[in-house]
Amino acid sequence: MPTDCISFQSSGYFSKLMQDYLDQKPELKPLYNHFPSLENFGKQIAEKSANFDHNNRTALVETLEKQYQNIEISESTQHNIALLKLENTFTITTGHQLNLFSGPLYFLYKIISTINLTKELKSKYPSYNFVPVYWMATEDHDFEEINYFNFKGKKIRWNAESTGPVGRLSTEGLENLFEIYSQELGSSTNANALKKLFENAYLKHENLADATRFLANALFSSYGLVIIDADDTNLKRAFIPFVKEELENQTSFKAVQKSIEALSAYTVQVNPREINLFYIEDKLRERIIFENDKYLVNNTRISFSKEEILKLLESNPEKFSPNVIMRPLYQEIILPNLCYIGGGGEIAYWLELKAFFEAANITFPILLVRNSVLLATEKQVKKADNLNLTWKDLFSKSENLVNEITHKLSPFPIDLTPQKEALEKQFAYLFELAEKTDKSFSGAVKAQEVKQKKGIENLEKRLLKAQKRKLADQLERVTDLQCELFPNNSLQERQANFSEFYLEKGEQLIPLIIQKLKPLEHNFDIIII
Repeated sequence: MPTDCISFQSSGYFSKLMQDYLDQKPELKPLYNHFPSLENFGKQIAEKSANFDHNNRTALVETLEKQYQNIEISESTQHNIALLKLENTFTITTGHQLNLFSGPLYFLYKIISTINLTKELKSKYPSYNFVPVYWMATEDHDFEEINYFNFKGKKIRWNAESTGPVGRLSTEGLENLFEIYSQELGSSTNANALKKLFENAYLKHENLADATRFLANALFSSYGLVIIDADDTNLKRAFIPFVKEELENQTSFKAVQKSIEALSAYTVQVNPREINLFYIEDKLRERIIFENDKYLVNNTRISFSKEEILKLLESNPEKFSPNVIMRPLYQEIILPNLCYIGGGGEIAYWLELKAFFEAANITFPILLVRNSVLLATEKQVKKADNLNLTWKDLFSKSENLVNEITHKLSPFPIDLTPQKEALEKQFAYLFELAEKTDKSFSGAVKAQEVKQKKGIENLEKRLLKAQKRKLADQLERVTDLQCELFPNNSLQERQANFSEFYLEKGEQLIPLIIQKLKPLEHNFDIIII
């Protein structure tokens, strides 16, 4: 096939907001700091270096060393953690939910984008150090979003209950799910490697945060990935002044509302609340609400006066959890971070936050849309070639593709545009005649025009339908291939789990993807495996 990538904008899978951001439309410029380019990272380094509280590095390194003490750590990751003590070391960060067994494929692409960008930056700016960081979303409480993964079209679901922060959720009871998954995998060498990985991650760790850390470390430690769980008292001490500001003045709500007004032409990703914080305990994560001079914890009987909640904040900052609006600020306070890498939806809500960062006097990071990938086998590529399909064809919506291929394969034109144009000319003549007589004749001409145009359109639709029936075998091969590559009419990276492809490629899978992806090129890559 002629190309191994297409642009994000032409893929058909990115929102208008993301297309305009990637095209650097001037109306969006006030909503971000620097657009992601190698040259702009020099400016970002200077700004972050001058505006970051380097005292926070001590707590960061201490916390990471503690979180890694019970896990086998690579020399690369150990070296990167040590580098974080130095003022010329910066991070590139991505974040992700604690999806069961990594969830959809794009979990890999986020982290690989992060790793590869640090390599490019080190080459461009050799006097600085760049550390790839995976921020685990351990404080999220929407368990229904993460309690499953898809394997060869089947959903492997963890039937458990969770109402609190998912990182603290016990992994007890996953043995039955492991047995089901093991049967699906088979008994090949790569299948046994996957079974061992799942078992070591989920059956030998007590909670979901530790299990996810083990899994991500096993997959990426050789590349120096640093994994952080920010659900930590030591880290949250640096966040105290900003939580206090939120409780007392609701700064985030006011600032983000202004940004949302600037995004009125687009779909708003998230809406701020008056207080964008949760109260958090082991099995509880509920919104903090201010009513009648009291701070209430939603759906509970817990309440605080202003003095009581500020005292609790000073003594127990771990009881305060940022929501989607406040979490990015927390991240940029505790990490010497230059860039956040995320999917289109994530970048969309980050674009709401710059005014809030300015109010907090925290440097706003560069926002980079993560790499997107379609994995295809050589057999699938051969099928596409035999069907004379391009990658652009295969990225089309299914109905559009079928219609286009039908037109292409039909031995005669299905498009009745010439007949429509001839009809237009006929009625133009009739309307000239109508002007020379009374209005009733003009009305009759107009009615007849509408009727005949509709008749031709119906004939065109029936002709297309008839040709689809006649070409059913060829069209079925086209749609079957598209369904293989785009399961459930969706992106493969949002449906399939990495283990499906690991079965075929084993330990070669991740190095192959790392070799291919270039995070600053903004392309949807097709990788042949």
